[in-house]
Amino acid sequence: MGRFNALIVLSVALFFCPFPATISAQLKQNYYASICPNVEKIVRDAVRAKFNQTFVTVPATIRLYFHDCMVQGCDASIMVASNATNTAEKDHPDNLSLAGDGFDTVIKAKQAVDAVPSCRNKVSCADILAMATRDVIALVGGPSYAVELGRFDGLSSTNTSVNGKLPKPTFNLTQLNSMFSANGLSQLDMIALSAAHTVGFSHCDRFSNRIYNFSTGTLVDPTLNKTYANVLKQLCPKKVDPRVAINMDPNTPRAFDNMYYKNLVQGMGLFTSDQVLYTDLRSRPTVNAWASNSTAFQVAFINAITKLGRIGIKTNKTGNIRRDCSVLG
Repeated sequence: MGRFNALIVLSVALFFCPFPATISAQLKQNYYASICPNVEKIVRDAVRAKFNQTFVTVPATIRLYFHDCMVQGCDASIMVASNATNTAEKDHPDNLSLAGDGFDTVIKAKQAVDAVPSCRNKVSCADILAMATRDVIALVGGPSYAVELGRFDGLSSTNTSVNGKLPKPTFNLTQLNSMFSANGLSQLDMIALSAAHTVGFSHCDRFSNRIYNFSTGTLVDPTLNKTYANVLKQLCPKKVDPRVAINMDPNTPRAFDNMYYKNLVQGMGLFTSDQVLYTDLRSRPTVNAWASNSTAFQVAFINAITKLGRIGIKTNKTGNIRRDCSVLG
């Protein structure tokens, strides 16, 4: 590794502190030690059982957690079902592509927790989602970490609350930074969290603008690797079935690793919002650093997802513990 990249890695490691002074006082590790002592094992076992059924459990759960936290905070409002009088978050157009396996993972883990009499109705859906996210990441080789707990579930879930809260695949770096900054997350946090795409998948219509009728007048986005673009065209012809989805990481799609950044260096970021992390000179040094140093990436990711989990925390006065994650009250 060059001296410049080594300095970048060092500065990133020093920038992050696992538990800064801004941490919400109610969140802590082992929050349920005297309430439901075995909750983390119960959730982990339920998550593993779901993972053994389908790999989609991994990207679906991670994405569910991100979509939940970025809208009204980490309060499981994304889990709420719409009814005759209210259209909930999950039915907003930006959430319709969320895979059902993420919801099912939380539901099954909640059922497993509540099956223990001493734990019944004492563990929030929001905390179960946070634990499940940590567990799916570890199942595919990602970093394990001590998850902070103590969240209460939100009391509202509305379609309109999602507007303008989730990043678009066409975003540039300034737009990404602005959206993440609104939630107290830095550019480094945003770049680290973007690595979740290393185990994600996407439908063709989310990136077809990059391989057909690109806005500059060329047929292919010039920042896209030409060989990769040809592969994408084969996987996603113009009249492709809208249900077709492809891996966002063409090299190690079932491993949570730093391949995401290596792909960006090669021009193989699937979304514009992925590739811009390399094409924009403000973020390129970080991409280069993490592409060559997996440990530095893992340190940054743990801190970023911990910070994500602190957004919009509800208390016992502003939230509750739902008996059914899909129903408010």
